[in-house]
Amino acid sequence: MFSWFRSDKRRKNILEDRRFLEARARRLLEGYLAADDDHKKQYYEVIAGAAAACQPGVSDPNMEDVLRARASAEAALKVVKLREQHADCNNHTDKLITDAYATVAMAYRRAAAIYSIDEKMQQLGTAAVHLVTIANSYMAAQLAKTSRDKDKSASA
Repeated sequence: MFSWFRSDKRRKNILEDRRFLEARARRLLEGYLAADDDHKKQYYEVIAGAAAACQPGVSDPNMEDVLRARASAEAALKVVKLREQHADCNNHTDKLITDAYATVAMAYRRAAAIYSIDEKMQQLGTAAVHLVTIANSYMAAQLAKTSRDKDKSASA
């Protein structure tokens, strides 16, 4: 009985994601793939920022990863919905930021196994997970480089 309820909840999530997230995430992923190296850095910064902003505020070590992923996905989806109501449709930066949140939401929904009953959404979610991972890794490397540069200049 509970598996039916979970499956029904997943279907509702998938329908909502198709409405609010799918096209935006696709646009961001296609833009990323077409971008040159300098523009890819901008994608990394925006995506990593969106991912960081959606992390649950409470760091409970007992909170399961699936619950953490669901909370992050819900936070990102809320931002997408709010930005969709108030953003300038013609502003490239506004679109990029909203699309980044949509991509982050899809990545976390994929991590929470929401898309396990929909192959198409699972594939898109997997691509989103990879891009969020790349963006976070890039930003961590940039932070480490900046820290090393500061240490070198302080010791000189």
